[in-house]
Amino acid sequence: MRIKRRIGPKGQIVIPKIIREALGIHPGDEIIMEVREKEILMRPGLDPEKFVEDFCSTERKLARKIDVEKILEEEVEERFVLH
Repeated sequence: MRIKRRIGPKGQIVIPKIIREALGIHPGDEIIMEVREKEILMRPGLDPEKFVEDFCSTERKLARKIDVEKILEEEVEERFVLH
């Protein structure tokens, strides 16, 4: 879905109702904006309570420990250093 919008005088845009409904975005919700080269990706922010609830309700345990810091460092290198 693509919808064209103009930036207002204060640098603001209105997210169309059809997109808000499709993504479940409501007034007061947070969104995440990510810059990718010459694009902006917007997505609903994570509800911390729902994230913890979903994470804790996982039935299986991890087979091995995950090094989150290493994964983040690799992601930063891939996105910003190598390009």
